[in-house]
Amino acid sequence: MGDYAVRAEGLEKRYGEKRALDGFDLAVREGTVHGLLGPNGAGKTTAVRILSTLVRLDGGSARVAGLDVARRPREVRARIGLTGQYAAVDEVLTGRQNLEMFGRLFHLGGRRARSRAAELLEQFDLAGAADKGVGQYSGGMRRRLDLAASMILTPSVLFLDEPTTGLDPRGRGEVWDSVRALVSGGTTVLLTTQYLEEADRLASHITVIDQGRAIADDTPDGLKDTVGGDRIEVVVAERADLVRAAEVVARVTGGEPARDEAELRVHAPVAERVAALTEVARTLQDEGVRVEDIGLRRPSLDDVFLRLTGHRTDVTADAGVKEAVA
Repeated sequence: MGDYAVRAEGLEKRYGEKRALDGFDLAVREGTVHGLLGPNGAGKTTAVRILSTLVRLDGGSARVAGLDVARRPREVRARIGLTGQYAAVDEVLTGRQNLEMFGRLFHLGGRRARSRAAELLEQFDLAGAADKGVGQYSGGMRRRLDLAASMILTPSVLFLDEPTTGLDPRGRGEVWDSVRALVSGGTTVLLTTQYLEEADRLASHITVIDQGRAIADDTPDGLKDTVGGDRIEVVVAERADLVRAAEVVARVTGGEPARDEAELRVHAPVAERVAALTEVARTLQDEGVRVEDIGLRRPSLDDVFLRLTGHRTDVTADAGVKEAVA
């Protein structure tokens, strides 16, 4: 496997007539966060379940931490951690009791389970709430405790399946900090998410999956470059000014701008970023075009997702339910 912590080639999985995975390939380098993006039903969760030995593959091959998942599943399980879409901790118990319970389930013994729980509570910044009932924890704290539980045996590979679904921005940021800390300690993370900002912030490499196949694989910046470079955007105040704004942008950029009639927006690729922005702003002012907003922006992962799959992400409460059958 070289420096790959996860390697899958030609993975296939069928549920009746439905092909959840149809020749899926994946390569995850050691010590990185690798994002797995795709629309609902694309096969993300199925891939994670196969790689974590919860589901048997129907074709292809996969190795995790150097071990074949089909032939040596028990050994694979000893080297991985898995955090699903919803926290699996017991809200009646305290944070400390939860971690000690997981330690005992992993056969650490009482003394080692207690010491490991104390280590993880410090590592995930939960020591101050260690003896509070988990029912009193915020959403971000519960997810961090869930991450801590998945790290009881210090796995070399951690699978995170939509770990921040339903969290507010603060809770999401807390989980992101914990993930970064894990990776800095040498853990490899495979992250599935529908929050494209999450993938952009955390992942050094991203695979996009659709209809059970990998349709793109690159760094976040590399994926954005496939959509195009910087763009200038103008939002006018009056619909009647949309045509004139498009003419100005066309003259300055030398290209045909796109128009969004609903949002009163004109945008076009631009090479000389600052010079073009200055010239467009000055010309629009000279011609009396009232502008609500003007600026430069890079393509986002949402633009990439739209280009590759034909639609934007759909982050909904039942995302996991839809994915579960795929």
